[in-house]
Amino acid sequence: MKRLLQNPTTLVGAILCVIIVLGAVLAPWIAPYDPVDQSILDRLQPPGGAFLLGTDTYGRDVLSRILWGARISLIVAVTSIASAILVGGAIGMVSGYIGGRVDLFIMQVMDVMLSFPSLILGLIVVALLGPELVNLVFAIALTAIAPFARIARAPVLSLKERAFVEAGRALGFSHARVLFVHILPNIVSEVLVMGSLWMATAVRTEASLSFIGLGVKPPTATWGGMMRDGFEAILDAPWLSIFPGIAILMLVLGLNMVGDGLRDATDPKLSGT
Repeated sequence: MKRLLQNPTTLVGAILCVIIVLGAVLAPWIAPYDPVDQSILDRLQPPGGAFLLGTDTYGRDVLSRILWGARISLIVAVTSIASAILVGGAIGMVSGYIGGRVDLFIMQVMDVMLSFPSLILGLIVVALLGPELVNLVFAIALTAIAPFARIARAPVLSLKERAFVEAGRALGFSHARVLFVHILPNIVSEVLVMGSLWMATAVRTEASLSFIGLGVKPPTATWGGMMRDGFEAILDAPWLSIFPGIAILMLVLGLNMVGDGLRDATDPKLSGT
């Protein structure tokens, strides 16, 4: 924690993430307008005055929609990556611990999943299941299971031969206890570091799917959907796409900065300890 707090890049990333999280949590109280309230008389108002970031083609306040849209991005990112960590991590740990043909078969299945680009795989799943929030979470989680399985498997292969694991087996501990009590604490830092980096990927994937119309259905505010709506009026009202794009940039940049800081703080080679 000391090394983490001494890293200025990590602090900047954490501040960006905290600002966006607070904006999402406090959206019902700090958003100046209802995100779905339309006013034809106020359509395409430029930034300033009563509308700090302007209005869209339906007269909806852009700032309010960005604040509420942050909730969708954060819910999708946190839920999908947490699910991928649980499922993929468990698969990787079991595969590496058992070894042999079971490990070979599981890793071949993971390789097949890795052969699909994450955006394409997510697009296929959402197109088949429909553009719903639950389906969006499932699609992004599915794309991240294979990477987390490989991340969890690699250290287990070496840890299962260590003396403390052999001692546990000699004492008659069950395989589940050895895996989740003795091995898991030694790999959790690596998984969490990668989890923060993959959350940034999840945000980009959700925004990309929303941009092409496969995200959460309108009129629910999403950053990708706002950019898609603004693209049609990009020359007359560029703020419709610029401000949601800046929000995506801030969140992705913040998550990447925090992930890099966690990696530096938990890796003895990089921290110089």
